[in-house]
Amino acid sequence: MPVRTKTTAPQTVAELLKRLGDVPASRVRLVPTPGTATERDVIEAHDRENRLYELVDGVLVEKAMGFEESRWAILLAFHLNLYLLQHDLGVVLGSDGTMRLLPGLVRIPDVAFISWDRYPKDLSRGEIPAVAPDLAVEILSKSNTRREMARKLDEYFRAGVRLVWYVDPKAREVRVYESPAAPVVLTAADVLEGGAVLPGFLLPLAEWFAQAERTGPAGR
Repeated sequence: MPVRTKTTAPQTVAELLKRLGDVPASRVRLVPTPGTATERDVIEAHDRENRLYELVDGVLVEKAMGFEESRWAILLAFHLNLYLLQHDLGVVLGSDGTMRLLPGLVRIPDVAFISWDRYPKDLSRGEIPAVAPDLAVEILSKSNTRREMARKLDEYFRAGVRLVWYVDPKAREVRVYESPAAPVVLTAADVLEGGAVLPGFLLPLAEWFAQAERTGPAGR
């Protein structure tokens, strides 16, 4: 049974959307009926439609991810994997790495790092593992709202995530959270560091931003 964070079910669509973080209605599935969806529905919807859904309060909410956001995410994953080739600390997952953070709560970070200590040892193929990544990264897209991302941030840290990066391609900023409050805001002039989660990981943001924003061969 899905676990709801509220004691009463929403009475209107407006109340439902507000509870989910003011997400656009186009991202909220009405089938299964909101409040009744399960992890099996997440898996079956992906297998049937090839679309990614998160599970929140018994509701299927489509994962917001677009062309540009995917490019930013895969480049970051590339740099993280280069680091992990030299430091065998764990694995990197991409934007279809579905995880059960808490009972009834399934989220899909755009990029995630899971240390070997946390990596699920009894993982069954096709099932959603119960694991909180050490690092969760979200590449902000147009349909992500402030309230949605604030809710996600709280959930990540409640689940035990140690480090969260919110990347805003439009503003060319990265907000680094070691707790739900007081992020460090980095710009293209700064270097993104892995801290205690990924010791020694360094990525000059100007380099990452330039790679993500290229529209043609180098030198043209």
